[in-house]
Amino acid sequence: MKADRLRTAMILAAGLGTRLKPLTDTMPKALVPYEGVPMIQRLMLQLKKAGFTRAVINVHHFADMIEEFVRSHDGFGIDVAFSDERDLLRDTGGGIRHAVMSGLLGEEPVLVHNVDIIASGIDLRAFCRQALGGPDDTQASASLLVSSRTSSRYLLTDSDGLLRGWVHPAKGLLKGTGPAAAVPAEYTAPLPSSLIPRAFSGIHILTPTALQLLRPWPETFSIIDFYLTVAASHTVRCMDAPAGAVITDIGKPAQLR
Repeated sequence: MKADRLRTAMILAAGLGTRLKPLTDTMPKALVPYEGVPMIQRLMLQLKKAGFTRAVINVHHFADMIEEFVRSHDGFGIDVAFSDERDLLRDTGGGIRHAVMSGLLGEEPVLVHNVDIIASGIDLRAFCRQALGGPDDTQASASLLVSSRTSSRYLLTDSDGLLRGWVHPAKGLLKGTGPAAAVPAEYTAPLPSSLIPRAFSGIHILTPTALQLLRPWPETFSIIDFYLTVAASHTVRCMDAPAGAVITDIGKPAQLR
């Protein structure tokens, strides 16, 4: 599977943006400006620059406003399809699954990008080449961009970068892979030295194999729970962001400033 086959990106833009209140009382999170530019505009232009020709955007909160804004800008030069979640907010995994079940995704690999993640110093096309450039029999079913930035919770990898768990230090919660991922266990620090904590960036690639594995899942679930579950039987690789890259989660008004 060659990286040049990756033409489609999915933007997760359906969230309520509760952490950005009161801004999101009157607009969707995707239209909140960062450095004077609406988040979704900034991301669409970044995707176009990286060579993506198609974008699937899921919408729920103020869905009409997002659709009108993107259409009024002619999709920023990209072919756009909207995955309508007005009936139900499905969380990250459920949102991707809904697009698969609606026929918008599934036949080719897809880059998924949270709309409220600002990634500076990251070449998305280079990430795609690294994730999909090898022979099919060596590729991961999913590739997650991670970093050493401070976070409230972390993915846990082995020395080869393969996903092995998840931890929420402040709450003392730990998840493994496979069926054990369904229920977090309590733990006390330190973690085993074989596990390396890495912060998830909200940027990831799913191959058609991973997209089809989503089908039997329920309507609403976190994509992290999906990755932890399938990591027991499929390769889920965590790939470090390049040195000097800055990944910012625009979750609160203070971060916008």
